[in-house]
Amino acid sequence: MSLSRRLFAATGLALMLAMAVNVFAADEKQKALIVDGQNNHGVWPKTTQMMKKYLEETGLFTVDVATTAPQGTDENFKPEFSKYNVVISNYNGANWPEATQKSFIEYVKNGGGFVVIHAANNSFGDWKEYNEMIGIGGWGGRSEKSGPYVYLDEAGKVVRNEEKGSGGHHGPQHPFTVIVRDSEHPITKGMPREWLHAQDELYDKLRGPATSMNILATAFADPAKGGSGRHEPMIFTIEYGKGRIFHTPMGHADYSMECVGFIATLVRGTEWAATGKVTLPIPEDFPKADAVSQRKAEAK
Repeated sequence: MSLSRRLFAATGLALMLAMAVNVFAADEKQKALIVDGQNNHGVWPKTTQMMKKYLEETGLFTVDVATTAPQGTDENFKPEFSKYNVVISNYNGANWPEATQKSFIEYVKNGGGFVVIHAANNSFGDWKEYNEMIGIGGWGGRSEKSGPYVYLDEAGKVVRNEEKGSGGHHGPQHPFTVIVRDSEHPITKGMPREWLHAQDELYDKLRGPATSMNILATAFADPAKGGSGRHEPMIFTIEYGKGRIFHTPMGHADYSMECVGFIATLVRGTEWAATGKVTLPIPEDFPKADAVSQRKAEAK
């Protein structure tokens, strides 16, 4: 074979290998589904698109969106959860159809990842399995019957407070400090011990079954800001069957989700829920203890 023909053959082989690598890489992306359609936060269409963009920008995810009817139980809402590695909820509204609920329970129980964002923990107060999945939640008729209040005391010990009372509360929106409590977990590994989150609702007095729940970071709900006076869970995980759940009560509005701390927590938490590991780095513009860091979202 002549030199020119050997070079041509080698070039062709290299191109075929490159194409194969690209196809393999595309196949390796994690498939994510965001569910939305009803929410007491009117900005939900924008925040869904923000989260979709953040996840896709990592290069690790392809992201679909499943949207319910604008009100009431949507009998046609039947996503094929089993097609996805992870489901992200930006939903707070009417119950899903019973068949969809059963499908979702089986999906998570059999190893599907689940991510709970802000008001998604207000949903489905009377759905037993959902409340086991999210660990703790607020509003939605939650009370002492739903489970204890869960928070950390001044010594950093987990408190399960069984006292009577409704679940879910927050004071006026404000920036607040997030304190990392487990610096070895893949989601929080490499984060500063303390970082300043952008303006948000600081959920407190959340309650629920809180079984298999691991608190990774908290925020102090300052009574001077209308808070509970407790160190409230802000980043935590739950195990449900073979499924991994990542839950953050942060993310009230678009400006809250512009926080680089929120963005990094979202993408790292979603990767962990999907795969059980985190490869995404802590970004260089991550917030400091005394300084908020935001990436302005494009207007929609």
